[in-house]
Amino acid sequence: MLYLWLYPLHTEFAIFNVFRYLSFRIIYAAVTAFLIVFFLAPPMIKKLQTLKLGQKIRTDGPQSHLGKSGTPTMGGLLIIFSVLLSTVLWADITNFYVWLVLLSLVGFGLIGFVDDYIKILRGQSKGLTATQKIVGQVGVALGIGMFFYLSPGYSTELSVPFFKSFTPDLGVLYIPFAILVIVGCSNAVNLTDGLDGLAVGPVIISSMAYTVVAWAVGNKLVSGYLLVPHIEGAGELAILTASIVGAGLGFLWFNTYPASVFMGDVGSLPLGAALGTVAVVCKHELLLILVGGVFVMEAVSVIFQVASFKSRGKRIFLMAPLHHHFELKGWEEPKVVVRLWIIAIILGLLSISTLKLR
Repeated sequence: MLYLWLYPLHTEFAIFNVFRYLSFRIIYAAVTAFLIVFFLAPPMIKKLQTLKLGQKIRTDGPQSHLGKSGTPTMGGLLIIFSVLLSTVLWADITNFYVWLVLLSLVGFGLIGFVDDYIKILRGQSKGLTATQKIVGQVGVALGIGMFFYLSPGYSTELSVPFFKSFTPDLGVLYIPFAILVIVGCSNAVNLTDGLDGLAVGPVIISSMAYTVVAWAVGNKLVSGYLLVPHIEGAGELAILTASIVGAGLGFLWFNTYPASVFMGDVGSLPLGAALGTVAVVCKHELLLILVGGVFVMEAVSVIFQVASFKSRGKRIFLMAPLHHHFELKGWEEPKVVVRLWIIAIILGLLSISTLKLR
C-alpha cells in the first residue's frame, strides 16, 4: 500500500516501528522541513528574480534600506509549503488539532499572499488596507475560536504562568480572546519582519519553546507532574512546530544579512498565526507574551509611537517599530538583529522554566 505520509507505517511494517515515537518524528520533521527549504530555495529565488517579484522599500524608512529594493520576496510560500509537507509526512493526520493549525497557517498565508501580490502589482510598499487585513484575519481567527468553544470537553479556562491554581474561566469571552491571541501574534511577527533575519530568528526560538510545551501538555504523565493542563492529542502539534523550526532554519540560510530573499507578508502573517493557534490549543496563551517577547516589544513600540504622536504631537522613538529606532541611533543592522535574537533566546529559556515554576 502506498502512503503519502509516514506515521501510519509503524502499524504495517515492523521496521518502521520507530515512527510511533513522537520524539523521533519531532526531530525528523524539523530535518525534513529544513532540507525542503534548503534545496528548493535557490531555484525559487531565481524564479522570483525572473518574474521580477522584488520587494518595494518604503521611502520614509531608513535610507540604508533603499539598496534592498528589488530583493526577491514572497519566500514565505516556500516556508508554508515545507511546513505543510513535513507535517503531513510525520504527524498523525487524523488529529484535528493539526489540521486546525494548518488551517490557520494557510488562511493567514492567503491574506499575506494577496497583500504581497498587490504591492508588486502596484509597484509600491502598500498592499491591502489595514481594515481589509484585519477583517480577513478576524474572519479566519473567528472560525478557529468558535471551533474551540464548541468542541466538547475543551476548556475555556486560562493557564496563567507561575500559578497552578489560578485558572480564570472566560466562558463565551474565550472566543474574542482567542481571536486577539491569533491576530495579535500574526501582526506582531509581521511588524518585526523589517530587517534581514530579524523575524525568522525569534519565530524559530518561539517554535522550539512551543514544541516543548506541546509535547508536555500532550503527555498525560508529564502534564500531571508539571501541573499543566493535559490536552489529549496536542502532542502532535510538536511535529508542526518542529517543522516551523526546520523551515525557519532553512530560510534563515538565505535570509541572513545580506538577504537573498524576503519572506514577505505571505510568510510573517501565517507564522505568527500558527504560533498563536498552537498557544491556544495548548492552553498556554498568556505564555506567548513571554515566549514572543521580541514580537511584543516591536508591536508595543508601534502602539506607543502612534498614541504619543496623536495625543501629544511627539514621538517616543526615532522611528517605529523598535528595530528602526536602534538603526537610526547608529546600530548596524546585523548588530540589531543578533541582539534581539539574544533577547529572544533568553525569553525562550525563561518561558520553558515556567512549566516547572508553579
